[in-house]
Amino acid sequence: MLMSSRDQLAKLRYEASSFRVLKAGRHVACAVSGELIALEDLRYWSADLQEPYASAEIATKRLLEAQ
Repeated sequence: MLMSSRDQLAKLRYEASSFRVLKAGRHVACAVSGELIALEDLRYWSADLQEPYASAEIATKRLLEAQ
């Protein structure tokens, strides 16, 4: 089966208040839970760690652990 770039994970560069798409795709995987997050639903990430998160709770826990 052929997969289009829309079916693959996107590769992003996370900035302080936005992200830049480096490789086309429809979603990213949460760095903690592995849950797939549609790019249009992505709200939480760490620019320092370059990681996306599925929820505010997951992001807060991960950032506290990283300190």
